[in-house]
Amino acid sequence: MNRQRYTLAILVDNEAGVLSRVVRLFSGKGYNIESLAVGTTDDPAISRITVEVITTQAQVELLSNQLRKLICVHSVKTLKPEQSIRRELVLIKVLADQSERRNEIIQIANIFRASIIDVSKASLTLALIGDESKAEAIQNLLAEFGILELVRTGMVALERGQYTIDEQTKEKGEFDYGKNVL
Repeated sequence: MNRQRYTLAILVDNEAGVLSRVVRLFSGKGYNIESLAVGTTDDPAISRITVEVITTQAQVELLSNQLRKLICVHSVKTLKPEQSIRRELVLIKVLADQSERRNEIIQIANIFRASIIDVSKASLTLALIGDESKAEAIQNLLAEFGILELVRTGMVALERGQYTIDEQTKEKGEFDYGKNVL
């Protein structure tokens, strides 16, 4: 069984309860969501969910097919790593109560192209955009200064080039029965 990380991009109705239905499908089948990010698209009626799971190819195909059956789902696509861009936002608040410490943290931030978004007498807060390896590398370096808080948004992803998530395979009305039931 060759388990690996899969990134699913899902277009859904931007309505209350939709995220709950999608997440319930994963948890109901016993899948752990490694990363989850949700936001509206250029169309305010549509949200995009990016989900990362560690599973097999067969299981991710089964999950995709089950997601497509949900009325609120417009499109599901498994993004291939070599054809997609994956990023997450990481905010890190670091202890910086001495000027020498502050200067070292600023140098590390510059090396990683992180932005310093808040400064106080006792701390610096950095914002970093990147993949897991970049986030882990800066986190490891800043740990020696004392990380006061850290938050990660979860991965967002887009396909490279002209490829998009738009899927023309779902016919209008394909799963309209019981629309108000879910």
